Amino acid sequence: MTTFDDRENAFENKFAHDEEMKFKATARANKLLGLWAAELLGKSGDAADEYAKSVIIADFEEAGHEDVIRKVAADLEGKASADEIRTKLAEVTLTAQDQVMNGL
Repeated sequence: MTTFDDRENAFENKFAHDEEMKFKATARANKLLGLWAAELLGKSGDAADEYAKSVIIADFEEAGHEDVIRKVAADLEGKASADEIRTKLAEVTLTAQDQVMNGL
């Protein structure tokens, strides 16, 4: 192998690692948002965990966060506005990124 091949492999590995970390942070943020929404809905324990999983799954409908925002806003039925949900998502995204980077 040449030095160029080694560098190419290193860049590919770094890209794959970075994408995996982004995916994990997004899933963690969606879970945290789901747990927050579950609390507003009066859910706890297993019911809260199941709701959080449904929020994670909702993110696979389309690119971006709007699918998650729509789901949570519809489920909360006026208990939180879409803007409040976006603000909470931004907040939990920072927490999730920190948790993923620190291996929590």
